[in-house]
Amino acid sequence: MSAIKPLSAFAPANPASHAMKLSDALRQRLSLLRGEQPKDAHTPPLRYFFAELLSFGEPLVRPFLAAPDIKLSENPRVVILLPGFATGPNRMRYLARQLERAGHKVKRWGMGHNLGPTAETIDILADRVKAVEERYGQQVVLIGWSLGGVFAREVAKQVPGSVAKVISMGSPFSHSPYSNNFWRPYQLVAGHSVEEPPIPADTRVKPPVETVAFWSPRDGVISRRAASGLPHERDKSVALRCSHLMFPNAKDCILALVRELEA
Repeated sequence: MSAIKPLSAFAPANPASHAMKLSDALRQRLSLLRGEQPKDAHTPPLRYFFAELLSFGEPLVRPFLAAPDIKLSENPRVVILLPGFATGPNRMRYLARQLERAGHKVKRWGMGHNLGPTAETIDILADRVKAVEERYGQQVVLIGWSLGGVFAREVAKQVPGSVAKVISMGSPFSHSPYSNNFWRPYQLVAGHSVEEPPIPADTRVKPPVETVAFWSPRDGVISRRAASGLPHERDKSVALRCSHLMFPNAKDCILALVRELEA
């Protein structure tokens, strides 16, 4: 008797039931596009939101621009870059190269594209940070863009002994989870409400390590109130002049990161 089963043997037992489950899942996702923003939320002006589209042309003009003037560091660090929502390590590649020019060792976060948290996200990242610390024999600096910065803060709370510093770039850790222009698309992709993430955490609480918050008044996605935080929620805030999508590429942001790593 042949051990090869016909294709029909691998078909769903009840195709109609399978289709219904997919339909229910789709309806659940689409329902996350609805909802009202609370009155206390603060969002950037829409003119800045639409100005974010200009960032897509940046790779075309980058070859014609001078690279940031970066000197070799006297205190080389080990850095892990955490990408923003719906982006991955490739989006952080230019930033990684500039930090490496300064002599820093730059590592990926190891989780591919950032499509929102799962219940295991912080535990996986904490293990990653400890492994990098053990390999290089020094505490790690976490640099997180947008949602990546929120993750970095939570990881530092879990393994503070392995983290030298957290630098967030346009990260919505403060104010209201609705204080941004992207909460509906985020809910659609991540599959959960911004009020009910799969990881219970108060993102406003400062990690027990040095914490620096980069923010920009030109950020068209994340509110300045959410990204800069209150004095007790971070050690320092740094105002820059770039759009949200340009944090990993803007010259002033890269130079500010170099200064923070040298501090």
